Amino acid sequence: MSRYKNNQTVAIKVNKSDPGILQQAKLEIFVLEQLRRLDPDRCNIVEWNGYFLDGERIYHHVVEAFLGEGGFGLVTRCRDTKNNQTVAIKVNKSDPGILQQAKLEIFVLEQLRRLDPDRCNIVEWNGYFLDGERICLNFELLDQSLWDYIGDRNNQGLPITELRPILHQLANALFHLGSVGIVHADLKPGNIMVVNRHESPIKVKLIDFGLAFPASALIPGYRVGTVGYCAPEIMLGTSYDEAIDMWSLGLVAVELATGLPLYPGEDDYDVLKFIIETQGQLPDHLLESGLQGPENGQPFFVRLIKQMLALDANQRITPSEVLKHPFFDTGLSRDSTPQPTHLPLKMILK
Repeated sequence: MSRYKNNQTVAIKVNKSDPGILQQAKLEIFVLEQLRRLDPDRCNIVEWNGYFLDGERIYHHVVEAFLGEGGFGLVTRCRDTKNNQTVAIKVNKSDPGILQQAKLEIFVLEQLRRLDPDRCNIVEWNGYFLDGERICLNFELLDQSLWDYIGDRNNQGLPITELRPILHQLANALFHLGSVGIVHADLKPGNIMVVNRHESPIKVKLIDFGLAFPASALIPGYRVGTVGYCAPEIMLGTSYDEAIDMWSLGLVAVELATGLPLYPGEDDYDVLKFIIETQGQLPDHLLESGLQGPENGQPFFVRLIKQMLALDANQRITPSEVLKHPFFDTGLSRDSTPQPTHLPLKMILK
């Protein structure tokens, strides 16, 4: 058989699809991986160039830890034995519906290849491979989610010196997603990763594009997102657009500032009821919370949150407008008048 990429002629051993034979093939692969440590010419053994399945190249990974689990399947930390790099592998279940969703995620990730993942604050995708009937997505390994990052601070909220760069980077991510016509549709602290918690200034990246879709393919009434972070138009079943991501970012911003979700609820009804009741006043357990830090950025933060959480999606601030907002101009956000350290968050939606 001729290999068209380098015009080399090689021998391909094609195993039958019988379960017993496939199990034996996996054992053979394990043995061949051990033999990679030997020089095939000097040791008089055949040279092995790897294996593939259904036309897609399989890269061998060793599972080192399980990082998380969801309805789609699970995420593992793996070591690539070919280059000794540690990566995150999202292993999708073999369920037909999940496989179809994984294929759409691959389509979205292919569009995102046009973006610089570091400059655009999105996770770097290294392609995919097949493990039997399961689609496995290969991503760069990041540190921890914002949920865990907040939890490490006993859910007290982040200081403004950390909040400001995080929000700016997330707005930057949404801006670049919009530049290639992609809506994330599931923005929440669990889908935002800290690159390295020990670095300063902090850097974050947007992950999990399992529910993302092209803005040109929006389907009114189609449910996306997570309860508590969905825009009202999604819960009401009306038409929506990329502004749903900005609503979610507003909720993330409040949660970062206070350590608590703004709209808790078990279902859409609970959340919608909460929104209706609190667009003029926030719940008591949030009244004494607020931004931490000596800077006078609170009024700008309040204004920004109101613009993010506009009930009318057409009135919501856009990512490009967020990036120019005075909240991110530290020169404008300070004056000589002493200000309280904490912001009473009942001001936000008043």
